[in-house]
Amino acid sequence: MPSLNDISLRQLEYLVAVADTLGFRRAAERCHVSQPALSAQIQQLEEVLGVKVFERDKRRVMLTEAGEELVSRARRVLTEAGDILSAASRLSDPFAGNLQLGVIPTIAPYVLPEVVPALVKQYPRLKLRLREDKTELLVRALEEGRLDAALLALVPELGDVEHAVIAEDPFVVAAPPGHPLAKKKQVQLADLEEENVLLLEDGHCFRGQALALCTRIGAREVDFRATSLTTLAQMVMSGEGAITLLPALSVPIENRLGQLVVRPFSGLSPSRTLALVWRPGYPRADALRELAGTLRSVWPGLKATAKPS
Repeated sequence: MPSLNDISLRQLEYLVAVADTLGFRRAAERCHVSQPALSAQIQQLEEVLGVKVFERDKRRVMLTEAGEELVSRARRVLTEAGDILSAASRLSDPFAGNLQLGVIPTIAPYVLPEVVPALVKQYPRLKLRLREDKTELLVRALEEGRLDAALLALVPELGDVEHAVIAEDPFVVAAPPGHPLAKKKQVQLADLEEENVLLLEDGHCFRGQALALCTRIGAREVDFRATSLTTLAQMVMSGEGAITLLPALSVPIENRLGQLVVRPFSGLSPSRTLALVWRPGYPRADALRELAGTLRSVWPGLKATAKPS
């Protein structure tokens, strides 16, 4: 039976890299080693474990059934090892070293240009490593230890995460000039009944929130799904009569030329709650809560919440 001395963290790192990329060459590039060196370590690991982890030929690499379980366990080991390093860093300086931060696309372009310089100034020893992706992929990366934290909208699908609220981001209606809604100073939810509404493609949490609202009030989704808020704004500008919902955070950029008529909702506006989230047990949680406070103080265009949740 193999012992712990027969397995290294580096081998597990190579194992996960091959599983993620399904290619030895791509995995070697990701790990910054030569392909022969990586292949030799994978082969040695398979021999020690007595299990074939990958099926490979000249065309493709696939995980075996046994390999899927071993890779899943390897991810957990690497996450715990990373947390040990984070804990050690926290004991010396919680704001030193790398911080892998994920951001969803409906937040990233509207806040990063302002908040990143502020974070760099406040925490000069902190090295931010940013990744923009959809909520589901960021949450998975958090669970697997490939991210330390993520900036996203709170939705039930997040599962078991800890968080600190940054700001409330109200929804607004964006319409082309000449649209009947453009004559109103504020929009009632009932005004959207039977309206044609453009929404984002599947995978964006903002789509789910907007779609739920449209379904509740009887608006109709147009048979077109945009890949970004920029595309939504451009499609409305084209003047085909459809409207869209935008988070207020995006309006200064998406309507910088003033080609959209943007109207707030009257009364209690539908909104999304923006937060910094991290996995339970993360060793630098106190530092992330302080970081969230800094984010609230420099958050652009919105009234940040007074205190974390």
